[in-house]
Amino acid sequence: MKRLYIIVEGQSEQEFVNTLIAPYLSGLGIYTVTPILIRTSKKARGGFVNYEHLKNDALKLLSSQKDDFIVSMFVDFFRCPELPQKERYEEIIDHKEKVDEMEKCIGDDIKDNRFIPYIQLHEFESLLYSSNVGFEVFFSDKQQQQTKNIIEEFSNPEDINSCPEKAPSKRLLAIKEDYDKVIEGNMIALEVGLEQIMNKCPRFKAWIEKLISACKDD
Repeated sequence: MKRLYIIVEGQSEQEFVNTLIAPYLSGLGIYTVTPILIRTSKKARGGFVNYEHLKNDALKLLSSQKDDFIVSMFVDFFRCPELPQKERYEEIIDHKEKVDEMEKCIGDDIKDNRFIPYIQLHEFESLLYSSNVGFEVFFSDKQQQQTKNIIEEFSNPEDINSCPEKAPSKRLLAIKEDYDKVIEGNMIALEVGLEQIMNKCPRFKAWIEKLISACKDD
């Protein structure tokens, strides 16, 4: 199996890769899965405010001519910075179609078959709404009822984002103002489990399956 590097925008995604994605892939024989925080300066990492930061990290990893690894990315669609050839996607209304085209723009810009672009629709917190079990553990009765109502409203958690003020993370902060994205977010995700997340989130599932296929030995 090939090694896998996943460029991530923040600590939440980094922890998610380490605690959920890596163990799941390990069970399939993909033992080396490494999340890499986007480098924003010589001393700073984290945050996706400039596409060039992500591109630089990807190209550094891909500078090796070896074929024993795959590079991917795990960033949010919500507040995603401008990407190459924005004229190809900026007028697209449907968010799924827009994200698909944005990923193609990144792939066309980096031009390496070892690189798999992935943008999470709409953000990391979308995945937490795959089940209410995590909220039931860490939220109060009133709060978990509110999250349950959201889950029942959207059969696909990746569709949760009726407006910027109602993005998945904004909804959680409105329910629990001290919600901690890194700590609580990943504790909730662990309760939900990757298989349930994949069952409820088709784009996310397709990405994981693409990683598995790419990492398999020829």
